[in-house]
Amino acid sequence: MNTAPATPARDKAQGRVWLITGASSGFGRSIAEAALAAGDTVVATARRPEALDALVAAHPDRAVAVQLDVTDTARIADVVADTVLWYGRIDVLVNNAGMGLVGAVEETTDRELRDLMDLHFFGPAALVRAVLPHMRRNGSGAVVQMSSMGGRFTFPGVGGYSATKFALEGLSEALAAEVAPHGIKVLIVEPGSFRTGFAGGGALRQSAPLDAYADSVGPVRSGLPESDGKQEGDPAKAAAAILTALAAEDTPLRLPLGNDATDAVLGALDASRAETLAWEKVSRSTGFDD
Repeated sequence: MNTAPATPARDKAQGRVWLITGASSGFGRSIAEAALAAGDTVVATARRPEALDALVAAHPDRAVAVQLDVTDTARIADVVADTVLWYGRIDVLVNNAGMGLVGAVEETTDRELRDLMDLHFFGPAALVRAVLPHMRRNGSGAVVQMSSMGGRFTFPGVGGYSATKFALEGLSEALAAEVAPHGIKVLIVEPGSFRTGFAGGGALRQSAPLDAYADSVGPVRSGLPESDGKQEGDPAKAAAAILTALAAEDTPLRLPLGNDATDAVLGALDASRAETLAWEKVSRSTGFDD
């Protein structure tokens, strides 16, 4: 199903034009709702766009549902081209589509890693490349990369997931410096635990377990699904925080969200600095004596 406008509407776009992936639920849905509440126009994408029927029905003049699997790079080009045709511009790209994976590194298959990298890294990279020419032409725009507190640090059982988010954050940090002269912002969002459905249902996959990792990974295997619906974080408040950050004159490069993410990121930064200082003498001892 594709509920795109029957005719181009470039003169009718209200507010900013958002292109949001994974908008049928979770953060994507909350961000879409917040953008619409702010008076903006939203092109909401999902693998099953019928899940967006209620969103479009509530805002028929400013919300459009479009089918998109972000691992389909040919489809990405079409969706970006159509959005620019309909509205003349893309002001904000939100790379949100994603899923979870629990498994020790040894447990995780090559196929699982590649599928996750396609979804969390190659798909978003393709979308960024597709929208940047239009944003540069307009001299403005914003790219929101939905990462995770697991994009700053990691722990047993989420190495594969974190690897994809580490990659996304590395790409985005360079991207931010490259596009700033063109008036384009990049915001990396690092949520902790939020009630998005991420920890339950089809959004969380698990690698086949090995007994050797029962003690280190077992608690994560059981703990994540058990946390579903009990997380402290409110997705609507997360969306509001993202809009606040984008509206700021000095938008941060990285924005942890939630008490758990903020505490954990600060702790990881402190630990990394302490380790670097502890080994500073050895680190500096590697140059030629002359």
